[in-house]
Amino acid sequence: MRSVEEELFPSTPGKVKIERAHTINRQLHRCFASTSTMFLWALFLIALTASYLSFQSFVDSSSRYLNASWGGMQWEKQIRESAAASSPGGMSVLVTGAAGFVGTHVSLALRRRGDGVVGLDNFNNYYDPSLKKARQAMLQSHGVFVVEGDINDTRLLARLFALVPFTHVMHLAAQAGVRYAIENPASYVHSNIAGLVTLLEVCKSADPQPAVVWASSSSVYGLNEKVPFSELDRTDRPASLYAATKKAGEEITHTYNHIYGLSTTGLRFFTVYGPWGRPDMAYFSFTRNILQGKPITVYRGKDRADLARDFTYIDDIVKGCVASLDTAEKSTGSGGRKRGPAQYRIYNLGNTSPVTVPALVNILERHLKVKAKKKVVEMPGNGDVPFTHANISLAQAELGYKPTTNLEVGLKKFVKWYLSYYGYKPRSGGLAA
Repeated sequence: MRSVEEELFPSTPGKVKIERAHTINRQLHRCFASTSTMFLWALFLIALTASYLSFQSFVDSSSRYLNASWGGMQWEKQIRESAAASSPGGMSVLVTGAAGFVGTHVSLALRRRGDGVVGLDNFNNYYDPSLKKARQAMLQSHGVFVVEGDINDTRLLARLFALVPFTHVMHLAAQAGVRYAIENPASYVHSNIAGLVTLLEVCKSADPQPAVVWASSSSVYGLNEKVPFSELDRTDRPASLYAATKKAGEEITHTYNHIYGLSTTGLRFFTVYGPWGRPDMAYFSFTRNILQGKPITVYRGKDRADLARDFTYIDDIVKGCVASLDTAEKSTGSGGRKRGPAQYRIYNLGNTSPVTVPALVNILERHLKVKAKKKVVEMPGNGDVPFTHANISLAQAELGYKPTTNLEVGLKKFVKWYLSYYGYKPRSGGLAA
């Protein structure tokens, strides 16, 4: 077998007679020929090595592209399929916070009527991520793909908009909760302000620009004492950092509406509750503690007055969200340039029937058939307000919004879901886990 050297440099059979007079020329020729040949082979080897490295880099990149947590051919296929509307004229909606409480219900409602929906959620641990994963699984079973990622990830958002020309964005991702702001204030700025700006930056540069509907909060009314709360009331006295970030969001969206022509609608939610809700909410934690035989803390306001909230059932909130999407006008900008005035709206979405917290507890006791161990204390200065009450006349007139579920009925549905989800079984004299 011939060696590699023999393959690269084949020998010439026999001997060639060359006149002695040409000995020096022959030696010089051999020298230069040998040098030139070696140089050419060196170039060849370098080119071969470079080609191999380039190919290996391509293979590695392709592998990462196919197997990345986001990105890749399969991922892109799921995005496009999820975003495709099944009904003629259906919307294509990016829902941020899709694995959250409101986000899950809105995504399901849109998908069920034939709209295309792509979800986005970072699955943080503000509360039990397993509940968010369960919501994600439910959405997946209905054909809604939820991307795991953060709204502050500009590259991810840009990729989503490059894949899908979203007609609407339903922005529900946020750091929720009033009291948690005392423990982790930075998380509110990160999600509710920086995250909102990041999303709006991508939206204003999109072509076409989507219409944006987003979740503000009744908390923006802060220390307002005029009831019921109207969209025309002052909102410059927030009582919590959470409220301040939501108020900042209203000003930020107005800025992008004014400069870039983004169609924006802000929805001030009033104490949303229902199945698949948030464990940090009072009705949820009360239910858990009552079933576990633990005491619940019930706050009282000034002069021993009971706190009251305008509890709004999730199905009613969803109707308001969907109506806002349906009535949202197109943005007037393109590629970051405004072509004319764009729609800007803010609505209260509440039940307009405040109920005191002790009354809420009584309803839970009836549905759970368990007596609560109550610990009544004065409300601390942690950002909570003594009451909320929504004036919904504007939403009624412009969105056709009409809440239909009272607290008694809504809590009955919640308790039924809670007992089923957490595996409680009826037994004589009470419930068993």
